[in-house]
Amino acid sequence: MDANAPGFGGKSSNMNDTINTLSVRKAAPKGYFFFLIILYLITTFVITRVARSGRIILIAGVPAPVSSFAGAFSSICNISAILLAVFYKKPGMIASLVLVLMQFPMIIINIIVRHNFINLGGIFSNLLTVVAVIIIYVNNLQIDKFQKGIRAQAVTDRLTGLPNRFACSELMNQLAEDKTRFAFVSIDLNNFKNINDTMGHATGNDVLCEIASRWRAAADSRATGTLDFVTRQGGDEFSLIIRDYKNNDDIMKTIRYYSSILESRITIRDYDFYMTASFGYAEFPIDTVNPDSLFSYADAAMYQVKTDNSSNHILRFTPDLLSEEHSLETESKIRNALDNDHVFINLQPQYDINHKLRGFEALARMRDMQGNLISPAEFIPAAENSGQIDKVDSRVFKKAAEYFGDLISRTGTGIILSVNVSVRHLMKNDYVNEVRSILKAYGIPARQLGLEITESIMLDSAGKALQNLNELKKLGIRVAIDDFGTGYSSLSYLNKIPCDILKIDKSFIDAMNSSESSRQYVAAIISIGHIMNLEVISEGVETEDQLETLKATGCDYIQGYIWGRPMLPEEADKLVVA
Repeated sequence: MDANAPGFGGKSSNMNDTINTLSVRKAAPKGYFFFLIILYLITTFVITRVARSGRIILIAGVPAPVSSFAGAFSSICNISAILLAVFYKKPGMIASLVLVLMQFPMIIINIIVRHNFINLGGIFSNLLTVVAVIIIYVNNLQIDKFQKGIRAQAVTDRLTGLPNRFACSELMNQLAEDKTRFAFVSIDLNNFKNINDTMGHATGNDVLCEIASRWRAAADSRATGTLDFVTRQGGDEFSLIIRDYKNNDDIMKTIRYYSSILESRITIRDYDFYMTASFGYAEFPIDTVNPDSLFSYADAAMYQVKTDNSSNHILRFTPDLLSEEHSLETESKIRNALDNDHVFINLQPQYDINHKLRGFEALARMRDMQGNLISPAEFIPAAENSGQIDKVDSRVFKKAAEYFGDLISRTGTGIILSVNVSVRHLMKNDYVNEVRSILKAYGIPARQLGLEITESIMLDSAGKALQNLNELKKLGIRVAIDDFGTGYSSLSYLNKIPCDILKIDKSFIDAMNSSESSRQYVAAIISIGHIMNLEVISEGVETEDQLETLKATGCDYIQGYIWGRPMLPEEADKLVVA
């Protein structure tokens, strides 16, 4: 990632360049580029020798001239040229055209001088290859332009033009992957609600845009001496990623500079505003090696600042800011639920766009010792942090499989059962065997099982993840990328993960009909999914307007309250036999 990229503190302030920097796709290895060129040249040399040869060889007792193999070698040449154009874009296209056009003089000489008309077909073959290479190149340009458009909408805050939370998360994960030290700062404007309540949201939006403009200018100019990246998280919350600092004093100096920018008067519609903000920050890798934890750590420090109501408006995270007692209590509840079989499942139906039942997603549910429901938003993060998520996954999978196997035996249904699998669980060496044994034990065909994963799986352990996923795919199991667009959202990952389905997160569906750009973003995800031969499921569909929009944009499947809330297995039975 270029340290001088615009929006990362570079000289340019062009936000589109920032988006492009975040979304650079990894090119194919250079070694293959030279291998394909060498293969092409060697094959061309062989073709020339074969064409001149008058020797006869026996194949299964039948005499055949060596020259009859020229067509096979020509095919290898053409395939090599096309592969160069597919994987290496402009350099590959240029190399392909040079290599192919170099053959024309040799072919013409063989025809005119040696009267070797066996090569006449090579002229037409090479012309078709040239046309194919050009078409592939033009198509790649269109795909790249389309992807950049999607990225621009996906990682840019529409109000302020700053990068949004998704862009922030992606940069943090990239820095963590590169083992780059950085500080993450959570920023909350003080008393901003009063502006919205008294002056209206339009004025409030103008204030936000003015603050964003000032902070972006500071980042672009590198006035702080550090490398800064400003994002809007939503509402009156912003964040700052700081790099290229020497010590904690440099971090504090940078934060104070952004705080001082707010001291200058903001004039909107003849009204003057003087803003202040609360800043909380945490540092990678000193405070945590998990980029996702930085959000909660910095937030904890920032909220402590707001709670203290002191003159100190900047605070660094310390472990005592977390509610350890609450976390330990939830972890204890999870252990008790597992030990006492208080884990159960709900099933939420999935339908095709014409309201035909596709299948169910199994959702984890849990009760404490008093029989009270524990919120999934509470126990799932706690299970992940305490290392119990794989046990929860296994329990949910077995209960869902037990019900689904019985359902199949009773009804012969061909619908799909989808279950969620955590990163930790998928990385286990025996996970594939676990899935295989459960399918066998409950009589479920592999083609009727779907596994839902998240994009973060590529950042945790790409090699092991892909190995297990590929083995599961060989069994016929379907793989879905859940909450697509809310995490790392790298389109290049779609080429690496052996998936069948994209699931659009509810947050995008909620905003879909609020603006044309939001609707186009959902349509773009559906289009890119179909281009890559993936099916698309939209989650959280609740209204007829949302349903009609998804129908118009070609979405394949629907999951949401409009057609079915999460339900107990006995209620799900009624949908299957109806």
